[in-house]
Amino acid sequence: MDPEQAADRGRLMGPEEIAALIEQLGAMISNNNRNIPADQLILIGIQRGGVPLAERLVGAIQRASGVTPLCGSLDIAMFRDDIGLRKTLPQIFETRIPFDLTEKTVILVDDVLQSGRSIRAALDAITYFGRPAVVRLAALLDRGSREFPIQGDYVGKKISVPDDRRVKVSWNEITGKGDFVYSVEPPKIKAAI
Repeated sequence: MDPEQAADRGRLMGPEEIAALIEQLGAMISNNNRNIPADQLILIGIQRGGVPLAERLVGAIQRASGVTPLCGSLDIAMFRDDIGLRKTLPQIFETRIPFDLTEKTVILVDDVLQSGRSIRAALDAITYFGRPAVVRLAALLDRGSREFPIQGDYVGKKISVPDDRRVKVSWNEITGKGDFVYSVEPPKIKAAI
């Protein structure tokens, strides 16, 4: 079975529900940060799935409040705690944070909050760009299964799948195949020799 058929088989959510969750998240972020000047509110999308979500959240926040927060992207591949366990080096994507994060309100954005390991790596990585006043976490979906004590501040929806499955989001900006949420078997990590 090819990956596209596997995704169709495990499909959990379509584009309309994803769009509604993004608007809901944008309203939550706007309401919670209404006293913060626009240049003090920064959304940082974690590569890959967090980047299109962060970019769309900028529009949702703008529609909800008229405020346009700054937006950047962060690659965490070299900060992950499993980098030495992989046979090959991870693919590196763009980090784009052309502003100082010191004393700013930073909202890390990821599409799915699962183990918490990606967020832990992101927290390490953002310290290279300044010392934020506060860091919050926005996630489209929270599937549970934490391995670190990390919780989302703004979560679109909690979703439940069997323990032997992972939740993935297909973003049209990345795949060109539309927006949908699906479940898959997790990849097996083979120890490096």
